[in-house]
Parts: sequence; C-alpha cells; structure tokens
Amino acid sequence: MEYRDRRSILIIIGLPLLLVGAVAAVFGPLEMYCFYLFAEGGPFAYEGFGFGSFIFGNLALQIMGYYCVAALALPLGYGHVKLRRWARTLALTLLWSWLVVGVPLAIVFFLILVTAKELSIAAVVVAVLLLGLAYPLLPLLLIHFYRSRNVQGTFETHDANTCWTERLPLPILILAFLYLFYAVVLHVPIFFRGIFPLFGTFLFDLDGISLLTASILGLGLLTWGTLRRRSWAWWAALAFFLLLTVSTIVTFASTTYAELLAAMKFPAFEVDILQGVPLQGWHLALFFGLPLTLTLFAILRAWPHFSRPPTPRL
Repeated sequence: MEYRDRRSILIIIGLPLLLVGAVAAVFGPLEMYCFYLFAEGGPFAYEGFGFGSFIFGNLALQIMGYYCVAALALPLGYGHVKLRRWARTLALTLLWSWLVVGVPLAIVFFLILVTAKELSIAAVVVAVLLLGLAYPLLPLLLIHFYRSRNVQGTFETHDANTCWTERLPLPILILAFLYLFYAVVLHVPIFFRGIFPLFGTFLFDLDGISLLTASILGLGLLTWGTLRRRSWAWWAALAFFLLLTVSTIVTFASTTYAELLAAMKFPAFEVDILQGVPLQGWHLALFFGLPLTLTLFAILRAWPHFSRPPTPRL
C-alpha cells in the first residue's frame, strides 16, 4: 500500500500525551492532600465535611479523573512515539467514545452559560466556537486523520505485530470502553450518599449503593461478554441501558434542583454555595440522559458484529 509516512506527526502527538499523562500521574496522589485542607484543623475546614459531602465527593472525583487521564494518556502517548499499531485502534476507540459522552457536556455547559447571565453577542460566538472545536469538530477531524491510509500505513510498516484489538470490530471496542467508562462513573454517586435514580424517585445510602454495586458488576460482565461477541451480552446491554436511560431521564426531569439539593443533605456551608447554581432538573436530565441515549444507539449499531463469530482470543 502506497502511503506518506506520518511518523513525525504521530511522535508530535505522542509527546504531549506522555507529558499530560505524567502530570496527571503526579497530581493524582498530590491532590489527596486537599482532604487534609478541608478536614478538621485544616485552613478550609467546616462542619460536615466528610464522606457524603459535596466537596469531599468533588475532590474524590478530581482524583479519579487524574488517574483515568494518566491510565489513558501514558500508553496512548507511548504507542504514538513507538508507533505501535494498537495505538491507532485505541485512539479511534477513544475518539468515537468521546462523540458519545461528550455531547451532553457541551450542550449543558452552553445552556447553563446562556441562562446564567446576559451575554454579549461576541461572548456567545466565542463560546459556540470553543464548544464546536471540542465537540464535534476536533474529534471528527482526528477520526479522519487516524482512518487515513497514510496513518494506517505508517503504523503497520513500523509495527508488524498485530494485537488482539485489531481483530475485533471497532464498534465492539467502543462498546467495551463505554461499559468500562460507565463502571468507573457509577463509583461517583457512592460519594454522594449512594444516590440512584429509580423511575421517579431517588434511592440513597445502602439501598442506592447496592444498586450501584450491582450495576458496576453487571457492566464488568457485559464488557467481558461484549469482547467475546456473545449475543446475550448485546441483549443484556440493550435492556440495561434502556431501563437506566428511562429511569434517569424520568427521575431527574420530575425533580427540581431545590428538591434534589434538599434530598442530598449536604452540610449547611455547601448548601449556601450550591443554592446559587443555575441548574434545573431538566438540565440534569439532559446531562445524564443524552450520553445514555447515544450509548443505546451505539449498542444497536453494533448488533451485526455480535451475530458474526468467530471471537478472537484475548
């Protein structure tokens, strides 16, 4: 296959990824020191800080984010610098996954920005351009780049060894990554009293945590079954995400932000701060419901790959 060598460009992409991953790996454990700053005796201590409070959960979420960035950016950067062909597959998987989970972040951020205060036309234009760059323009451009004959040829020429990921259809890899992503995300509500939306009501504490645990374990099983291209994994995933999507949208859409804030039982100091956030229940329904809905479309699109074995060995 004739192609233009893109080694220089791939190395230029890989080096910043390695840097970002290294910084995230350092900041992950360092961020844990913030718990001491808010704990009793710390300079920012306040009554009620601890497991179940908003700032405690927010700190835990930031730490999880650092570790996730490090876990993805470091191998991806290494794969680009060393021109490992699995890096191209991983990059495409992550980019397509971002198109699934990124749209609600962009839309809800824009809605909150517009409804929060009066914005000038120039500010709106800048906001739209920045959001359009992050989603979907940049991911689509990068997908086109990695799918090009030049990039594919560069990776395959410098690495003759195929990886098991290359023997799996890309939609299968995308679903597997999304399931793992949701398994990580579902750990977050545990830090907020185990909140779980259940068809119009919220479960908390042990009841909510029990359902979150079952969902996390179920997603692990779905990941394994999906990578094995088992038809039961497709049907189970379709049922699970259909129920979770409906339950999430119905519950958040029927709950006001004030009601949700009261149910969370945050410390008084945090409630005073959070009361000024310009959120509504439908904002949260969009935020959580859109990626779940797009995940359902990804599941439906992947069906042909479940009905055609054989399954490559992992």
